[in-house]
Amino acid sequence: MRDITAPLAVSGKRGNADVLIAVDEAAEKLGLFPGVALTQARAMYSSLDVIEEDAEADNALLETIADWCLRYTPLIACDTPNGLLLDISGCAHLYGGEDALAADLAGRLETAGLAFRVAIAGTIGAAHAAARHGKPGNYPGGKEHALLLPLSLAALRLDADTVAA
Repeated sequence: MRDITAPLAVSGKRGNADVLIAVDEAAEKLGLFPGVALTQARAMYSSLDVIEEDAEADNALLETIADWCLRYTPLIACDTPNGLLLDISGCAHLYGGEDALAADLAGRLETAGLAFRVAIAGTIGAAHAAARHGKPGNYPGGKEHALLLPLSLAALRLDADTVAA
């Protein structure tokens, strides 16, 4: 049985290397993050629990969550490997506004025991950047510049080679 207090990470092969692809809050507090080599992480923290990714199961779960999110909007897209895009234009008022819809979604995801970050913005790119690289929240259209300015180039959904250049 797993010690639930031990830091946990998911590893997977990226190119020729085994790297961390997800970490829990305890592992994050130790300074671990996705992209760290698995050998380095284990050398730094011998108590780290590591499980191997199951991309097929992850995709199936993402599809299930997407189907479940039809309660909010009929326009949903999977943003693999671990995200969803919901176009809530014209739907948010059914929940009392964008913030109320986000709160309902967050509450349901939390109850299901899922880790999540919810961001609402005027563009897909800005919402993606806020949820994955910035601070989750509601960013009204026209405020994208202030949201994106402090973030790294990776927040713009550029490939790794372009960001490195």
